[in-house]
Amino acid sequence: MEKRVLIAVLLSIAVMYGFSFLFPPPPAKVAKTTAVQGSTSSSRNTVTTQAETVVKPDLTKGALPVAQEERDISVETDLYRAVFTSKGGAIKKLTLKSYRETTRPGSPEIALIDGSSNRTLTTSGDGFLIDPNAQFATSAPAVIKASGAEKKELEFVWTSNQGVVLRKVYSFSGNDYGIQLVQQLSSVGAVQQAGTLRLTLANKVITGSKEGRYEVYGPVTLADDKVSTVPVADLAKGAKAYDKQIIWTGFADKYFLNSVIAKDASIASVKINQLNPSQVESVISSPQIVLKPGESVAAAYRIYFGPKDLEVLKAQGSRLEEVIDFGWFSAIAKPLLITIKFFKKYVGNYGLAIIIITIILKILFYPLTHTSYKSMKEMQKLQPKMQELKEKFKNDKDGMNRAVMELYKAHKVNPLGGCLPMVVQIPVFFALYKALMFSIELRHAPFYFWIQDLSAKDPYYVTPLVMGVTMFIQQKMTPTNMDPVQAKMMLMLPVVFTFMFLNFPSGLVLYWLVNNILTIAQQSYINRTVK
Repeated sequence: MEKRVLIAVLLSIAVMYGFSFLFPPPPAKVAKTTAVQGSTSSSRNTVTTQAETVVKPDLTKGALPVAQEERDISVETDLYRAVFTSKGGAIKKLTLKSYRETTRPGSPEIALIDGSSNRTLTTSGDGFLIDPNAQFATSAPAVIKASGAEKKELEFVWTSNQGVVLRKVYSFSGNDYGIQLVQQLSSVGAVQQAGTLRLTLANKVITGSKEGRYEVYGPVTLADDKVSTVPVADLAKGAKAYDKQIIWTGFADKYFLNSVIAKDASIASVKINQLNPSQVESVISSPQIVLKPGESVAAAYRIYFGPKDLEVLKAQGSRLEEVIDFGWFSAIAKPLLITIKFFKKYVGNYGLAIIIITIILKILFYPLTHTSYKSMKEMQKLQPKMQELKEKFKNDKDGMNRAVMELYKAHKVNPLGGCLPMVVQIPVFFALYKALMFSIELRHAPFYFWIQDLSAKDPYYVTPLVMGVTMFIQQKMTPTNMDPVQAKMMLMLPVVFTFMFLNFPSGLVLYWLVNNILTIAQQSYINRTVK
């Protein structure tokens, strides 16, 4: 869908105005990271720590908790409901309380982990012989609740036959989607051990659907100072691996994200595999760990399972907001989205906020568009004289060019006057397109009457059809220097755009429709005032 509209808009501008510009994005700055709870050797990528870790083991009290049969622990905050399991100390279900699958009454909450696929955030090890299906012990109650700024913890403990104690401590806050996770290894044996900790992010693949939230779907990683998105289909050709400056890795659809964020360089590498058509896993490895007798080492992470809301993601830190692809003009798209959200607070409706921002943009660009349309109008008036020059100099191309330039000079007309002002607006048009197309704020946001979801298509196709009519009127009113055949071909563009916009989000159609109406009003004014 995105490719079609970009191609169509570029084609329209190219035909109408002659050329278009694309601007490359500025290079992002590298965020510095530090070692995991200690110093990292650049030559061996080895982590060593002192006994002062995030969660200290108490090895003086003797007996450690003993695992019994598998237990489920429910965690509920203001934002989500989750079910943890003692099998692997992992998450088996997580739903978001503020987001529903559909707009129908009683629709189920969005499930980022639905319980039907494998557990996620299981732990294994290279060198430490950690069983991802191990039965962890926990003394936590069956239900843990956190509200507001209240903080709660959930601890799982497992002891290996090699004398290593693994503690997994999850920390929650009532008003935050982020979850702190600390994986701590403690030695209770007499032998030094070395290896890595591995955390597996399991993701369920939805097959056969490219609509709604699944238009964008797949693993995404910020590594080596760039965000890399991998289409699920590409994983069938082989695994994807990253091992340089990994900030976070995750699995995202159009509106939601499951991710693991490094803390103190706790992620050394990520390997993404497709296990089967419905399962993709990201294996997240720590730097090399050396565990001496009586010592402990901890690898810390921040887990984020939640909406791709720009402000919420930015609050998590670690450049997590870059998971939203605003394209080449993100520096413009982000302020536009923030502005739309600002107006929504006052008018209470995202549709009205889109109309307001469209009017504001039209006012800001009025001098440019006025100059453009006026220049095209003046050029149109010169067409009879241009035709005379073509007849006069039909066998002298150089002479004709000189005569045309003299004609422009005599009438003070700039032949580029109709093009350049429009080119300046292209970045804003594309940026607003991106902001509306991928904004979770518009998801299930009602407008009025039959439009009850601005992120979905108009169910009765009224707005796309009206948009096509306004585009046709705008075409007829716009001055043109084209010959009659070209002009007739241009009149096909409204038809093409109408068919494309039939399945576009109604919020995007609303923007285009209002912009067309304002352009018609502006063109009508110019046609009356410029004689």
